[in-house]
Amino acid sequence: MSWKSRGGDVSSRSLVSRKWTLLLCIGSFCAGLLFTNRMWTVPEPKEVNRANGVEGQKLKLVADGCGPRAKDIRREPKDILGEVSKTHYAIQTLDKTISNLEMELAAARAAHESILNGAPVSERLKTTESTRKRKYLMVVGINTAFSSRKRRDSVRATWMPQGEKRKRLEEEKGIIIRFVIGHSATSGGILDKAIEAEDRKHGDFMRLEHVEGYLELSAKTKAYFATAVATWDADFYVKVDDDVHVNIATLGTTLVRHRSKSRVYIGCMKSGPVLAQKGVRYHEPEYWKFGEEGNKYFRHATGQLYAISKDLATYISINQHVLHKYANEDVSLGAWFIGLDVEHIDDRRLCCGTPPDCEWKAQAGNVCVASFDWTCSGICKSAERIKEVHQRCGEGENATWNAVF
Repeated sequence: MSWKSRGGDVSSRSLVSRKWTLLLCIGSFCAGLLFTNRMWTVPEPKEVNRANGVEGQKLKLVADGCGPRAKDIRREPKDILGEVSKTHYAIQTLDKTISNLEMELAAARAAHESILNGAPVSERLKTTESTRKRKYLMVVGINTAFSSRKRRDSVRATWMPQGEKRKRLEEEKGIIIRFVIGHSATSGGILDKAIEAEDRKHGDFMRLEHVEGYLELSAKTKAYFATAVATWDADFYVKVDDDVHVNIATLGTTLVRHRSKSRVYIGCMKSGPVLAQKGVRYHEPEYWKFGEEGNKYFRHATGQLYAISKDLATYISINQHVLHKYANEDVSLGAWFIGLDVEHIDDRRLCCGTPPDCEWKAQAGNVCVASFDWTCSGICKSAERIKEVHQRCGEGENATWNAVF
């Protein structure tokens, strides 16, 4: 009996303990819920919407102009057009710079190829590095032949400075003057040796990789410009015949007026008839390319004297292998430029007559650049008469030294 009673007491105590434990757990759970609700308050829907709205506004501002101020900027159509115009100008300037660099690179390549192919480079070898980097005003190439020794001497005695004066002309005025000649059909023959001896005496020749011949003047013209632009960096490259009188200072001041133009072709522009008849002087074998018989050529500078800018000389140098040669050298040059964006300058002072024509013009204050006789395509009997032309139509010995280019 006593054992059973004791066992019953133990059972009742265990039951009570389980009930209290359950109540304590439930109470603790409720207390925990209450504590959690007070410490972790869930944001109200309005605050969430407000925050989302602010973020949206910021995103919109960034999309509109990368900042709050961009939203308030109202661009006028004029401002937009101005920006477009500036951008277009910048692109044009960049294109021109790239084009100039490409042309200079091509000219350097052409010079390098000429060296590799064995072209004469005596002038280049004689020229120092500092001289090659210098910018000159103009290079004047006097077209001459093996048989023209007397003409060359008459030019040296009149309008072409000699010795130290020629060097001074190059250093102080930036003007290069050279007689331009190629080689004979028999390389190293008596004709070539005579020119070499003359060059040792005067030092005023530019030798070309070209075989001399009257029917090869167009090829010689290409070779001259290609060689000149590879040797000297100048604003202008001039070609003149050795039976023409030139006033160097007047030529320089005339060219300087067009210095800012990149592609300019200066001379006495003409448009003569295309001669289809064989056996006559200036016969054009390809007359049929210019239309019906009796047509005239396109405008081009007369061959006695003309000048072209550096860009055009470089163009000839780059494309010399594909430029077509017509029978007449001046026609060929005009044909090379006819399809390009080139400004043709017709200046009649580059083709004055001999006295009294050039003399009257000089007395009137309009000094001629070049003088010759149209009937002879140069000064008739120039070796004897050029001194007279120089005395009566020359600009004066000090004109070149006093000129500012």
